[in-house]
Amino acid sequence: MRTAQVRTAHLRREDLARCAELERVLFAGEDPWSEAAFASELDWGHYYLGAYAADRLVGYAGLAVVGPPGDVEASVHTLGVDPDWQRRGIGRLLLRELLAEADRVGATVFLEVRTDNEPAIALYAAHGFTRVGLRKRYYQPSGADAYTMMRPAPVEETT
Repeated sequence: MRTAQVRTAHLRREDLARCAELERVLFAGEDPWSEAAFASELDWGHYYLGAYAADRLVGYAGLAVVGPPGDVEASVHTLGVDPDWQRRGIGRLLLRELLAEADRVGATVFLEVRTDNEPAIALYAAHGFTRVGLRKRYYQPSGADAYTMMRPAPVEETT
């Protein structure tokens, strides 16, 4: 899928160093993921996408799906966009593609988001997420709180 000059594709192993670099910028006050953490996510078979502008990674997102058919649950593990590329719809594009994958398998989707990250909270709410919990001191080392948000699985229509 594309938005303006950006296309999405499955995240490539050769982009994991760039993911870790972006993590250090985006989550400097926290415990940013390492290249090895991203590699582990891919090794587990989780669904990861990259957003590319002229073959340069400018965003990434990941979704874990667990459970047997009929009782599937998904979790957005991460979503990040290069600060120079923010406010161009890339985060929305990545989120929509993660949600399409969750819908494909009929999964309810959960995520955590900092309670002070109003743009992300608004993005998630616009895509059907509601707050269902509060995790005190979730982010470390800052001790920032997180909301747990949930989007229900799609309802199958019966005739």
